[in-house]
Amino acid sequence: MATQKPQRSLEEIEDIILRKIFFVTLTENPEVTASDRLVVYLEMTAAELLSEGKSLRLSRDLMERVLIDRLSGDVPNAELPFEYLLGCYRRAHEESKKISNMKDKTVRAEMESVTRQAKKLSVSYCKIHLGNPDLFSSGNSANTNSNNASSSRSPLLPLIFSEVSSGVIDGFGGSVGGSGVQCPPGFLEEFFRDSDFDSLDPILKGLYEDLRGSVLNVSALGNFQQPLRALLFLVSFPAGAKSLVNHRWWIPKELYMNGRAIEMTSILGPFFHVSALPDRTIFKSLPDVGLQCFSEGSRQRPADLLSSFTTIKTVMNNLYDGLGKVLMSLLKNSETRENVLEYVAEVINKNSSRAHLQVDPLSCASSGMFINLSAVMLQLCEPFLDVNFSKRDKIDPKYVFYGNRLDMRELTALYATSEEVTQWINKNNPVKTDQSSQCSNSENRLLQSLEARSSGSNASELALHNLKQLSTSGQKTKYHFICECFFMTARVLNLGLLKAFSDYKHVVQEISRFEDTLSTLKAMQGQAPAPQLRLEISRLEKEIEQHNQEKFCYEAQIFRDEALLQRALSFYRLMIIWLVELVGGFKMPLPSNCPMEFACMPEHFVEDVLELLIYGARIPKVLDGIPLDDFLNFIIMFMASPNYIKNPYLRAKMVEVLNCWMPRGSGSSAMSTLFEGHQLALEYLVRNLLKLYVDIEFTGSHTQFYDKFNIRHNIAELLEYLWQVPSHRNAWRQIAKEEEKGVYLNFLNFLINDSIYLLDESLNKILELKEIEAEMSNTAEWERRPAQERQERTRLFHSQETIIRIDMKLANEDVSMLAFTSEQITAPFLLPEMVERVASMLNYFLLQLVGPQRKSLILKDPEKYEFHPKELLNQIVRIYVHLVRGDKKNVFPIAIASDGRSYNDQLFGAAADVLRRICTDVRVIQDFIELGAKARAAASEAMDAEAALGDIPDEFLDPIQCTLMKDPVTLPSSRSTVDRAVIQRHLLSDNTDPFNRSHLTVDMLIPNHELKARIEEFIRSQRLKRHGDMI
Repeated sequence: MATQKPQRSLEEIEDIILRKIFFVTLTENPEVTASDRLVVYLEMTAAELLSEGKSLRLSRDLMERVLIDRLSGDVPNAELPFEYLLGCYRRAHEESKKISNMKDKTVRAEMESVTRQAKKLSVSYCKIHLGNPDLFSSGNSANTNSNNASSSRSPLLPLIFSEVSSGVIDGFGGSVGGSGVQCPPGFLEEFFRDSDFDSLDPILKGLYEDLRGSVLNVSALGNFQQPLRALLFLVSFPAGAKSLVNHRWWIPKELYMNGRAIEMTSILGPFFHVSALPDRTIFKSLPDVGLQCFSEGSRQRPADLLSSFTTIKTVMNNLYDGLGKVLMSLLKNSETRENVLEYVAEVINKNSSRAHLQVDPLSCASSGMFINLSAVMLQLCEPFLDVNFSKRDKIDPKYVFYGNRLDMRELTALYATSEEVTQWINKNNPVKTDQSSQCSNSENRLLQSLEARSSGSNASELALHNLKQLSTSGQKTKYHFICECFFMTARVLNLGLLKAFSDYKHVVQEISRFEDTLSTLKAMQGQAPAPQLRLEISRLEKEIEQHNQEKFCYEAQIFRDEALLQRALSFYRLMIIWLVELVGGFKMPLPSNCPMEFACMPEHFVEDVLELLIYGARIPKVLDGIPLDDFLNFIIMFMASPNYIKNPYLRAKMVEVLNCWMPRGSGSSAMSTLFEGHQLALEYLVRNLLKLYVDIEFTGSHTQFYDKFNIRHNIAELLEYLWQVPSHRNAWRQIAKEEEKGVYLNFLNFLINDSIYLLDESLNKILELKEIEAEMSNTAEWERRPAQERQERTRLFHSQETIIRIDMKLANEDVSMLAFTSEQITAPFLLPEMVERVASMLNYFLLQLVGPQRKSLILKDPEKYEFHPKELLNQIVRIYVHLVRGDKKNVFPIAIASDGRSYNDQLFGAAADVLRRICTDVRVIQDFIELGAKARAAASEAMDAEAALGDIPDEFLDPIQCTLMKDPVTLPSSRSTVDRAVIQRHLLSDNTDPFNRSHLTVDMLIPNHELKARIEEFIRSQRLKRHGDMI
């Protein structure tokens, strides 16, 4: 029978477990040290214990003493202190698992306490070692020297990576592994939680610097996910969050600090820099996304492009989610929330110049950073972007003016001037809740700006004085987080997402420009090959390839991310609802006076809404599920309200949005309902489009003359669509009746002006084009010309082609609108101040199309230039016919005949012949011929009347037209006398006195009854005299 093994005492078990954990022994045993060289015999410690009369057994009381002696001892080839301590923790964890299987509850409880103490001690000395790396370096010099390369990074980092790297993949779909180091379960949790902040702070700061360095210049396809998860892990601990926001690189404060420097030097900056978007060479991230995914992208298979788009969208959304969680973790902590808001505000303020057309890449953060920040800010907004925006009452408009975090007061306002904004701010000082003894940075900047601009101006000096009083009062207002988040998101989107739209547009335009130039150069090379041309062609092809890669990168990160764009649309829907509440809600008409809170709001709030809607409409599925009614209401309310939104280009952009939404063909039922079943649209859309058509004549820009044609093109397309909708057509007819001598007459005047200019310009350019074409067709003569001259003439030829195509397209639209509207609305065309203008226009068009010079307008490919002379003639003739059918007073034939510039009776017969050949409606041709006869008779009568009047006194002649006045009026400023119809025609285009440029309106005209009576008497007497002579 076997002898039973004697049971060990608690002291013996404790000694065995601690020897296993700490790899030390107090008794010299050659067999032990030979079998495991890591076990260290603490000879000195053993001698001390013997001298103290203590046993040579390890116990919890000796634990710390033994550990210190082991770390401080001169142990050849021993592990580095951190590795040793980590091993101790791991072995303690393994022993605790074995202890859990002990049957004796007393022993189990005692030993569990021992292992807990061992783990706690291991963690504690890990902190001591990391905080003082040289404290336990004795005996480890060889290992220390061999690890110099890695000693600059915290040994905690591989453990954290190991902890957070489960399932992490890189941009290529490959697994991102750690360094092979496995972190013992619970070690990091115990290391960072519930400990002395002062001891942890330097360790954490070093970790943050290591993490920042690990993602510096890493692109979307690199390993950013592991460091990002590590960052999120650290800030989940209160000490980690506190250490991060107190790091000197949280918001770098150096004097030279700008937007780019914050991006590259702050702890979070390099994380936000990770992107698929292109950046300047010196800041370029790797792997190169454009080269990796979109090399020769224009020739890639659609499936390959889609795969790259999907990969980039996936990894970028991982980045957005990770960064969002980091900021949310910090925001939930009341001790760090303010620091996050300060960081975001600093990034915004230091990068305000990103809103400029030209952005300095050395002083401004990258587009990638701001796209990422845009996505993260939208995530932070999600809690208050519910369907009904129930928390919008927390958004205080006064934040724009009195908030001490963002520089918003100097942004261009919707309506108010900078002086008006300043005066209103000073007048409406809000209730203060938070006292401070110093003026905010933004107030200081505004003070400096006003001081620089005052220059003795009384208004500026008063504003400066008032603002100083406000600033030195030392009071600041505290705003709700929702309010701060809302306005910060609006600023970030303006500098980020919306700026990226502009950058993308520029890249696309550059590609188009390069391709046009390349096409021209290749054509020239075919005619006369030259080495210089080949080099230039090669350079352009490389430029196009580079720009195409950039274009695909923008599409991948932004335009293929429907969820990102839809979140932005949801945010901007809140924006417009909130803005409308500032003016009293969605109702028309608007109050006559614009509330100052609305007038002072930054203009880009509205511009960004519209820009996003335009791009959203061009991308499939982005607008799906987005309620557009509120956007439509907003557009209708402010499109024709210059007293609310001063910038005419901003109001014109509203039309561009509607143009993008306009139903085209089948599958547009939702948009059709939006336009055709929307109450505000049915009542105000046509009216406001007509008003904007008039307002856009004078934008105040030096390019206003050319800008108006593009804007009116969008308006014309919308109006043509609305004319086909019966309810809108009825509204149009009612407006024409109500505003016969108001906005509708102005609209008609500008429509006619544009038609004349565009058609005249197009026809003249056709003659110039044919001249160059003739030069190029004479090959022998053409080849003898210098190469530079040929190149210039070729470029001019292509330029003229483009101008003709654009102008002719616009002219066709205008003539078409005159045709379809004149069929049902004739009265405004026949007013005294308009009828002669209309007749002159139609006569001029008729002369060009069927007159003696028509053969010179024949083109080889008229369709290429949108030139359809037969269709154009048909439209012109229909306008003639529509007006004569509505002419109850027979004024139209008289106006036709009185046109001394273009009227020719024979043109009516020539036009009728063409109309018969193109199978125009017989009734139209017949009515047109009859109109020609009426005009001929009117011309004959006019000649007889002119002969009867003989010499007309100069005082009876209109000084502008040199025609006999019918209704003379005196102009109040110059005191000149003119014919009412003539001056009213002038005032349709220009509200000034033609003789001295002073302001003038129709209601200011003074009837000259005495002169009118004398003119009438003169006519009567001359007719009687003529009649007497004939008898």
